[in-house]
Amino acid sequence: MKFSIDNGFLEYEIVGSGLPVLFIHGYPLSRKIWSLQLNALSNIATTISIDLRGHGDSYPFDGPYTMDLLADDCKKLLEYLHFFSPVVVCGLSMGGYVILSMYKKYPEYVKGMILTSTRPGPDSPEGKIKRDISISTVHQHGSRLIAENMLPNLFSPVTLTENLQLVNQIHTMMVNTSVQGIIGALQGIRDRPDSVPLLSKIRCPVLIVHGTEDKIVPMNEAEMMEQQIPNSRLVKIYNTGHLPNLEQPDIYNQTLRDFLRS
Repeated sequence: MKFSIDNGFLEYEIVGSGLPVLFIHGYPLSRKIWSLQLNALSNIATTISIDLRGHGDSYPFDGPYTMDLLADDCKKLLEYLHFFSPVVVCGLSMGGYVILSMYKKYPEYVKGMILTSTRPGPDSPEGKIKRDISISTVHQHGSRLIAENMLPNLFSPVTLTENLQLVNQIHTMMVNTSVQGIIGALQGIRDRPDSVPLLSKIRCPVLIVHGTEDKIVPMNEAEMMEQQIPNSRLVKIYNTGHLPNLEQPDIYNQTLRDFLRS
């Protein structure tokens, strides 16, 4: 379904009934990474997934996509859907950055957080240089080279060898992400603020989920968040990389179900 915004549109999906839960994907993916969660949780929650600017089926807006801008987009979608009471927000990787910006700007909208495969700190100087190299790569070669470079780092060794269907599905999703979307997201990720000082001020319940084989965000980032966020709990999912919701969906879904029921 389309939601008009800024002379373009964002695509979203809404399924189920109950406590509203907004799912925010990572870069350079789409709302479709949450399909297994929407189906599994629709009997206890109103599940909403969004294609961020330039990703999935949303309009390829020019960037940069700051994390505050993406947080504003999520808030506007909730208002469009007439959710004015606090909701649970679930984000993966870049989606986690968006959630932290959303909490900083609109804490009254956030009933609880699910932070998956993400970190609170900014890019290091070396990280910023890598983002610039990736931006240059996309300008020259399009989305395919980015997808091929990222793919091996997204999954655990078990997934890479035993679930080729999932690996190919994510490769296709990344290749189909617009050039504008990749560049806009990279600019926003590169320039995102430091959210570490926010952690101790978070007052809502927080579930942190992290794969033990994540090559993109080390486990110590998740452990640090659990130490600094007052009402938080870390769940480690074994034999998974950066996409635990897809690599071990049954465990991930049960973890979310337990959190939402609590």
